[in-house]
Amino acid sequence: MPELPEVETVRRGLAPVLVGRRLRRAAARRPDLRFPLPPRFAERLTGARVERLERRAKYLLAALDTGESLIAHLGMSGRFLIHPAQSKARAPGEFHYAHAPDPGHTHIVLETDRGDRIEFNDPRRFGYMDLVPHAALAAHPYFRDLGPEPLEGGFNGAHLAARFAGKKTSVKAALLDQRVVAGLGNIYVCEALFRTRIDPRRAAGRIARPRLDRLAEEVRAVLFAAIEAGGSSLKDFAQASGELGYFQHRFQVYDREGAPCLACKRPVSRLVQSGRSTFFCRACQR
Repeated sequence: MPELPEVETVRRGLAPVLVGRRLRRAAARRPDLRFPLPPRFAERLTGARVERLERRAKYLLAALDTGESLIAHLGMSGRFLIHPAQSKARAPGEFHYAHAPDPGHTHIVLETDRGDRIEFNDPRRFGYMDLVPHAALAAHPYFRDLGPEPLEGGFNGAHLAARFAGKKTSVKAALLDQRVVAGLGNIYVCEALFRTRIDPRRAAGRIARPRLDRLAEEVRAVLFAAIEAGGSSLKDFAQASGELGYFQHRFQVYDREGAPCLACKRPVSRLVQSGRSTFFCRACQR
C-alpha cells in the first residue's frame, strides 16, 4: 500500500493541473470503489473549483469552492493519471506516460476547464473516495483519531516518549499505529528503525528518550529522502506523472532478506509482526 511519501509524490504531481482549475466534467464509471461512492458524486464535482490540494496521513484532500472536500485514498493499486490537453515536450509540470494502465480499470474521470483529463485507475478497487464538508473533516472517522504528521513540528522525541510510556507492544507496531503518528507504513518504519539501530521487537515503553529523539529525526529524514526520490515503486505504485519512484534503490534493510547488512555485512533478517514482514539486522539493531 502506498505510504506517506508515495501519496505526497502524487499530490505534488496533481497540484499543477488541479489547483485553481474548475472541473468541467466529472464521471464515475461505477457506483463504488472499495466503498460506495457518495450520492450524486459526479454531479457534486462537476463545476466545482479546486482551491487547494493537501495530504493528511495517506489521504489526498482536494478543497472545493462548493464547501466540500474530495477525499481520496489510493488503496493497494490506485493511481491518478494525467492526460494533458495538448501533447507537449516534457518539462517541469508536464506529464508523459510510457505505459498506460488498462483503461478497463479507469473508474473516475475528471476534466478541467483547461482541458486536462485526470483519471483514477484502480485494478483491485481497494481505493476509495468521499465528499465531506470542510467543517466536518476534523471529526470525520478517517481523521479524528490520527496522530501528528511526522514531517511537522508536533512530531518529535517528546511526543514519542509520551505515547510510548508504559507500552509493552513492539516499537514497530507502535509506530504503525496511526493514532501515534499519521502516515507511517511498513517500509519506512523498517528503514527508520535500522537507521536508529533499534530492534523492531523492543518494547516501545523501554526505549530511552535520547534514542526516541533520534528515532523521530530519522523518521523525518527517511520520509524526506523518499519524497525527494519520488517514492518507492513497489508493485503497482506510480507517481501521478506515470513514472515509478526510485527510493527502493536506497533501501538499507527493507526487502533485503539474506543480503549483507550495509553496516556489518551480516545477513539481513526477516520476521513477521502483526501479519507484516519486518526486515532488520540482528547484529546492528538492539
